[in-house]
Amino acid sequence: MHFKLCLTSALALATALPASAEMVFNRVASFPTPVNMAEGEDLARETSAEIVSASEDGMMLVYTDSPLRVVGLVDIADPAAPKPLGNIDVGGEPTTAVFVGGMIFAGVNTSESFTAPSGKVAAVDPATKAVVAECDIGGQPDSVAKAKDGSFLAIAVENERDEEVNDGVIPQMPAGYVVKLPIKDGAVDCGALQKIELLGLAAVAGDDPEPEYVDVNEAGEIVVTLQENNHVVVIGADGVVSSHFSAGAVDLTGIDTKRDGRMDFTGEKAGALREPDAVKWIDADHFVMANEGDYEGGSRSFTIFKRDGTVVYEAGASLEMAIAALGHYPDHRNSKGVELESVEVAAFDGVPHLFVASERASLVAVYDLTDPTAPVLKQLLPSGVSPEGLVAIPSRNLLATANEVDLRGDGLAPAHVMVFARAEGAAAYPTITSEGSDPLIGWAALSGLAADPADAAKMYAVSDSVLSAAPTIYTIDPTQTPAKITAAMTVTRGGDAAQKLDLEGIVTDGEGGFWVASEGRSDRLVPHAIYHVDAEGAIDKEIPLPEALLDQEIRFGFEGITKVGDVLWMAVQMEWQDDPKGMTKLLAYNTAEETWGAVHYPLEAPAEAEGAWVGLSEITAHGDYLYLIERDNQIAGNAKVKTLTRVGLADLKPAELGSTLPVVTKEVVRDLIPDLAKTGGVIAEKVEGFAVDAAGNGWLVTDNDGTNDNSGETMFWSIGPVN
Repeated sequence: MHFKLCLTSALALATALPASAEMVFNRVASFPTPVNMAEGEDLARETSAEIVSASEDGMMLVYTDSPLRVVGLVDIADPAAPKPLGNIDVGGEPTTAVFVGGMIFAGVNTSESFTAPSGKVAAVDPATKAVVAECDIGGQPDSVAKAKDGSFLAIAVENERDEEVNDGVIPQMPAGYVVKLPIKDGAVDCGALQKIELLGLAAVAGDDPEPEYVDVNEAGEIVVTLQENNHVVVIGADGVVSSHFSAGAVDLTGIDTKRDGRMDFTGEKAGALREPDAVKWIDADHFVMANEGDYEGGSRSFTIFKRDGTVVYEAGASLEMAIAALGHYPDHRNSKGVELESVEVAAFDGVPHLFVASERASLVAVYDLTDPTAPVLKQLLPSGVSPEGLVAIPSRNLLATANEVDLRGDGLAPAHVMVFARAEGAAAYPTITSEGSDPLIGWAALSGLAADPADAAKMYAVSDSVLSAAPTIYTIDPTQTPAKITAAMTVTRGGDAAQKLDLEGIVTDGEGGFWVASEGRSDRLVPHAIYHVDAEGAIDKEIPLPEALLDQEIRFGFEGITKVGDVLWMAVQMEWQDDPKGMTKLLAYNTAEETWGAVHYPLEAPAEAEGAWVGLSEITAHGDYLYLIERDNQIAGNAKVKTLTRVGLADLKPAELGSTLPVVTKEVVRDLIPDLAKTGGVIAEKVEGFAVDAAGNGWLVTDNDGTNDNSGETMFWSIGPVN
């Protein structure tokens, strides 16, 4: 309901804007795939949304769900309020499903093994939710595409390799091929199936072609990528190969090449094989492909070819750099960078658009494709974790993404289908960026926030253990829209980047330097500690915890630091061994007297879910209060506690450690769940930073975990004046 109200408000605002207002895409809804299961089914089972297609009237989506061996249907008559229409068992693992007329045709993998592949095309009636016909295609299908006039299907029969054999290197028989399957009177004509061989074309394992993705143009020609073979084939309308060529390689510069806990975009990689995945025709002479890469390559790019193999545009690392500026760079999985996997091409109001999905960064790039030799990046849209499929619906000004990863086993979000609407207005995402920085400021996992006491255009944030090799203090200008990260300073010790830090809190010292709090973890030899950092980022003082505290520690430590006169206050995330259940400490350290004290803070009870807890994520002094973020570790529909609270400074009477601690009285200032829901996405787990700028406005930020089991979205927003 909240998402629907937000869309209504957005549409009302759009109608009030001048006619010259720009058309932009904004997310309006997220559909979790588990809700498509029937009553009585085990909702905890793994589910997915991989490839998504739309009905010809644009009112229904179908997505493939290989873990459940079903295709799922979604009613998007109201795009802001998608409705579940249930799952349909297709008797195997569906790989792609497309609408032709009123029917759905799905490629289904029924293979017993890699060496004995098999598959079929299933005709599914969405009205009766039943498979009404099947065609054996003799092997394991991957991509399925339909002719523009609905006269046939093209199927990439991959017969994929076993990655556990010979390190996944091909050839591994049997070889793949393409199937052309006519459709007559709404039904597949199995007897007229045409098998199109691709043997002997590629220089890489030419006897074992593994077709990955197919698309069909207006003339009925098929383009197919052979990802592992690094090859591209064009098949004429007569079903005969008309041309083919190597997908080639790219020399990359200005990239991060190491998974080392730091953002360093000075690396190079020569001769990166493209190894393309998805491909789409742009017009009769051009097509675009996403160079995901496989066991040999991946150029982090997309490429536009002429049909004769001439490259007319190569993105190189340009999109990856734009993604890194939004904090979505996946350092923990960066052997193939942001891994562009899926593409979609469609015209909106006569303007050709290109959509490129990044699996590892969980973003979709929107390009103006008016000139195929010079695409213009217009937007980056936040999607769910690992977008695998895209479908544009120009007739309704909509875009939908299928996001395949189900993280509920880790207590996180399920797979989702997300819907974006195009309308006049402003882009809602990003809310914070380092775009325009030179050299590029890569960033991630903003876990603490502080304000400059004199300049409302200057705030500071710290990175947490995601950037363990280069803990960083970022300078932010919140007066820009989106907020701009203008500088990054590495925290150093002895001249080198400080190690063994997990920065979770920051506050200015009033003299140009900072106090920072590091959350410890004894099983990783990371100490709980307070550090003073000078204006150049060097640690010049360390305050370890006293033994009386360390003897009681658990994994969850400091989650914020603030300063009141000579006293530093730190929020401990959860109760330690010596705390009553449901109580955590606010620790006080007097820098003048070098003494410790504490009070107890009462936490809300967690939801009745396995592994659920509630703790503190930030502490900030402003006026007569300490403000705190209290949150649970739940996400999406399970999130119950995401609040901004405060306690009066006058009531803070820290007692000696080891004694009975006084319990403070807290006041809830703001429920943050409605704020987190405004994006139309998944409610984030980690609201981790709060600060009040020099003008008296409150700001909050979420921690994106550096895209590790996270979509990478960062919300940075103001709640206005804080009284």
